[in-house]
Amino acid sequence: MDRALAEAGLAWSAVDAVAVTQGPGLVGALLVGVVYAKALAYAGDRELIGVHHMEGHLFAPALEDPDLAPPFVALLVSGGHTLLLDVPPGALPFARRYTRRCRREAFDKVATLLGLGYPGGPQSNGSRPRAIRAILVSPPMRDEGYEFSFSGLKTAVLRAVRASDNLERDRPHLTRAFQDAVLDVLVTKLERAVRATGYRTAVLGGGVACNRTLAQLAAQRLSGLARVAVASPRLNADNAAMIARAGWHRLGLGERSDWTLDAQADLPLPGLEPAELPQSTIRNPQSR
Repeated sequence: MDRALAEAGLAWSAVDAVAVTQGPGLVGALLVGVVYAKALAYAGDRELIGVHHMEGHLFAPALEDPDLAPPFVALLVSGGHTLLLDVPPGALPFARRYTRRCRREAFDKVATLLGLGYPGGPQSNGSRPRAIRAILVSPPMRDEGYEFSFSGLKTAVLRAVRASDNLERDRPHLTRAFQDAVLDVLVTKLERAVRATGYRTAVLGGGVACNRTLAQLAAQRLSGLARVAVASPRLNADNAAMIARAGWHRLGLGERSDWTLDAQADLPLPGLEPAELPQSTIRNPQSR
């Protein structure tokens, strides 16, 4: 914190409030941040505001794009969450209404299966041979509503890994095939939401938004429909700046946290409303 203030050329006296990630996430890590933030705010007589981790990702592009404002569709793709959000007019910074359209995750688990390490969203230069394409079959749930489920695709990768007699040879091809399938689903449903809402802006956020192919594919598919706003990689990966920006938004709404603020591993996104989707578009959501 001292180094951040020094690099910003600011003294502690210039700080009005302390924003901290309250959740969701690993509770041990969250507790470290929350306890420190509460102590810092209390000792310095500053305002305290708890922030939802995914809301931080939603605000990241606004750090570099001052013209970014609702209405827009936001696709947030992080290690443990995939959210497609309808952010209506006035939601930033004048309201906090979000409509959930979907959620799930896959990149990190597949990266582990393939021995690629963490995080799992880097771009692969592999080709996509016919054999690998057949193993992974078609992109999952591509033609169904706004929901995501990549569990079947993860299982397909697992089977392909076990069936490979030379994983070193097949790894880049499996990685490329998996990425192609996932990104096709993400962008197809983003485009579907843009067409349904008529919004002229689409926001990409979360760690997977560092994937250049995702941003390029979204821009290509939404050309003529909507502009794509995406932060630079340093702001898409987990960072303090996005949490500060979301905290600033909350403070502008007159919100404050009290000293009972606590870490919450399963913290729901504030203001999230369930999507009004036909039941026929959702296949056994509890089973996923």
